[in-house]
Amino acid sequence: MDQLPAALERAGNEESWAVADAISRVLKNSEELHSWRRHLLSACMKGLVAMYSSSKDESKQEVERSMLLRLEELLCVVEEVDPDDWCSLVKTGLKYRYRDETFLKVLNVAIQLLYKKESSLSQ
Repeated sequence: MDQLPAALERAGNEESWAVADAISRVLKNSEELHSWRRHLLSACMKGLVAMYSSSKDESKQEVERSMLLRLEELLCVVEEVDPDDWCSLVKTGLKYRYRDETFLKVLNVAIQLLYKKESSLSQ
């Protein structure tokens, strides 16, 4: 279970995300769930950065879209990110996907969530 977040960072690893979802369901009422989701959020952002960097031509749109929706879902629950992961995602995403509607929508939602008054990034 400890090595799964690292596997999730590799671009297009849908099978590992299915396992991560199953683990999340098992941890549903556990104290470890928030920590697990933070690891998933970080892995999701790193995976998107890897995808954007390796596939600059948007050829994996469906995989990217599912990862972006997963990112949005995790952000709504966790509401905090590692500043380095966030900076890397924004920088790489805007560099390679500044015209992608899904990326821009999720980025907007993320900004609204992360930069509200009580957020760690807004200080």
